[in-house]
Amino acid sequence: MLRLIVTVLSRRLVSAIPTLLMLSLVVFVVLRLIPADPLAMMLPPNATPADAAVLRHQLGFDRPIIAQFGIWLLNALHGDLGMSIGFQQPVTALIASTLPATLELCLAALVVSLLISVPGGVLAYAVTDRRGEFPVGLTVVLMQSVPSFLWALLLIAVLGVYLPILPFAGRVGDGVPMPHLTGFLLIDFLLKGEWGDWLGAVRHLVLPSLALAFGFAPLVIRVLRSSLLDQRGEAYVAVARLRGVSESRILWRHMLKNAALPALTMIGVQFGFLLGGALLVEMIFSFPGIGNLMIQAVRNNDLVLIQGIAIVFCVLMLLINAIVDTLYVILNPRLRKPS
Repeated sequence: MLRLIVTVLSRRLVSAIPTLLMLSLVVFVVLRLIPADPLAMMLPPNATPADAAVLRHQLGFDRPIIAQFGIWLLNALHGDLGMSIGFQQPVTALIASTLPATLELCLAALVVSLLISVPGGVLAYAVTDRRGEFPVGLTVVLMQSVPSFLWALLLIAVLGVYLPILPFAGRVGDGVPMPHLTGFLLIDFLLKGEWGDWLGAVRHLVLPSLALAFGFAPLVIRVLRSSLLDQRGEAYVAVARLRGVSESRILWRHMLKNAALPALTMIGVQFGFLLGGALLVEMIFSFPGIGNLMIQAVRNNDLVLIQGIAIVFCVLMLLINAIVDTLYVILNPRLRKPS
């Protein structure tokens, strides 16, 4: 099994290389065609056209786009994504300092959404053709109709202001030193044994993760319910009933495992939208993640930084798709035999 998993994962990652190269080229070209001058942030107000030409030459912006892309790609293969125009710092360092916060937020939101959607999907299936079907379906539709940023504002208003029981700004409280071990605060505080600060980091993570989860969970609920409805007509369900297996055992031990496959695929596809939703949520909660970094890069016309963040998002999505395909092999016995 382990060998098969490694084989599937490595094949998916290798097959993703051409896609990543094509996406990198598209992002590079599109950003160069945007009518914005990134040099305006670097030149002083009294700069002359000659000064601008010198700086443009130093940065390589006067070369053909393909030549620029070739230089950037060669540097990127060595871990160098360029120098940020606005921050005057390496793009790799900026992303490395903010990406763990976004990943921690998205993973927390994914866990919360699964805690909501798995029981919710089972409940939506259980009340099919019963009196509770309409209110459950209406609740799911209402949850799906509210975008993540609006959930963020509602949660701040209710749980942060009206009932001030949870913090809604930053990752930690004022005066709490930030550990610099892995970048993931929950892990870092655990490694240092600082339980009080760990609990504070969890409390700061609750509202933004709930805002993302409330927008993500309804999709999983609907897919899981549809999958369970498809599974109830399968032969193995009828055989289990003839053998006297209880309905709850059939549902939780057999049907749910098979119904999880389409939901798993949907989670992998939609995780990119979860990352995209984190951009606005981070801004609302003053969460120092890669979303806030992207907003600052856009404001500064920092094409180098925007390009680096976009490429990192592409890498994350390709990696997530490879992991989902591998999990699909684990959960589906028919795919475990190597081709």
